[in-house]
Amino acid sequence: MSTATEIDFERATPVLKSADYPRSRAFYVDRLGYAVIEEGGDPPRFGIFERGRSVLFVDAWHGPPKPVPGVWDAYVHVTGLDMLLEEFRDAGAAITRPIENTVYGMREFEVTDPDGNVICFGEDMDRIAEP
Repeated sequence: MSTATEIDFERATPVLKSADYPRSRAFYVDRLGYAVIEEGGDPPRFGIFERGRSVLFVDAWHGPPKPVPGVWDAYVHVTGLDMLLEEFRDAGAAITRPIENTVYGMREFEVTDPDGNVICFGEDMDRIAEP
């Protein structure tokens, strides 16, 4: 279990597709705690969202269905994973895969946004302080 005192988003730069940009905007801001740093279109159909050093691009998508079951659309490296999980639960975000320790040395959980984009949040187990 992590003994970190704060959550640190380290890196991510995916472009996620959205069938309903306003709905996606609300999800990332209200449920996952990202801030909108830029939007494009009138009305907006593209946004850049930021939390820590993690940046997500969200783009309105009107093409064929995109989500592929079992495949991540974004992987966000963080510290303070356990605290982040509680924060997301408190905000009402559905956790679609609970925290688990992987064979490749990461501790992870997943959320799925309203458009089916699967976002995995992971913390390097070598960087987690043992109690």
